Amino acid sequence: MTTGTQMTEPEIRHLRVGDERSFREAVAEAAAEVPPWPFAFGWSDGMSFSEYVERVSAWERGESLPEGFVPAGYYVVVVGGEIAGRLSVRFGLNDYLAEIGGHIGYAVRTAYRGRGYATAMLREALGICAGRGMTRVLVTCHADNAGSRKVIERCGGVYERSTPDPDGRAEMRRYWVTTG
Repeated sequence: MTTGTQMTEPEIRHLRVGDERSFREAVAEAAAEVPPWPFAFGWSDGMSFSEYVERVSAWERGESLPEGFVPAGYYVVVVGGEIAGRLSVRFGLNDYLAEIGGHIGYAVRTAYRGRGYATAMLREALGICAGRGMTRVLVTCHADNAGSRKVIERCGGVYERSTPDPDGRAEMRRYWVTTG
């Protein structure tokens, strides 16, 4: 695990079968936080990890999407062989994403926060979106998440407005970011 406050160069990539141990640790850690947050979408403890890796790969191709999902890439940020965070890049918006979730979602494990990994993930996501012809994307964060607000603004996010969070937590701040 990384020590100190300096960022070790991260590897941002698709999830691999060899990531299982670190992935499971990240999922458990996120679930234990207050409030808990989803490290992995569509994951359940009883499923085969290799099946999950294939599932998220199919979603990126727009195949076998669960109801309410849009085609999306699922990436992890790896530091020193450990998963330090995850990145979700959604290539379209449904009603919920258009109001609350946005095109890009990222999360960093507690031990890796404050080292620049979220900024690296958001910059990577902007490049992925640009590569798919998306010129402007919606990125949201809870109003009480000062770290995420700084990341979005550092990456060029322009605040649009806030909207109520359907989960009852702090309002969601909506930002538009140009990908170019």
